[in-house]
Amino acid sequence: MEPIIRAETLRDIPDVRRVNELAFGRPAEADLVDALRETAHPIISLVAELDDQVVGHILFSPVTIESEHESFEALGLAPVAVLPDYQNRGIGAALIRSGLAECRRIGYEIVIVLGHPSYYPRFGFVTASTVGIRCEFEVPAEAFMVAELTPGALQGRHGVVHYPPEFQGV
Repeated sequence: MEPIIRAETLRDIPDVRRVNELAFGRPAEADLVDALRETAHPIISLVAELDDQVVGHILFSPVTIESEHESFEALGLAPVAVLPDYQNRGIGAALIRSGLAECRRIGYEIVIVLGHPSYYPRFGFVTASTVGIRCEFEVPAEAFMVAELTPGALQGRHGVVHYPPEFQGV
């Protein structure tokens, strides 16, 4: 059965918190989502629903990529979460595909993710360092990735990704 992917509503907030806490086994990601919901604009927050239950969640929030010559905005994918009992059923992939489509729809051309290097390439992500993009935090190079939602969006662009302050300590 395919999940229904839709925009988060106010009534989903407790369920989204629960999904993130259970998926990650700690409250840090749920706290991050709560903080970003209040401060990050634009924000894309989608839920996956099966049998009238929220079983997954994905969030995209603004990041800035800065070089000595320019600064431009992109979106950061973080976090994506699926309840443990529903993992490995394609729900995370459905959330990512829908989320990237929504990013494109609202005019974003670049998405950043820190994630598993064997999972995200299927969605068009490549190792960010290969295209001149670096993270402001110390992260494994192979896990820090970027996707061009518009071909050529990164041509001639490079720089360091700066996340909103809510990401400090996650």
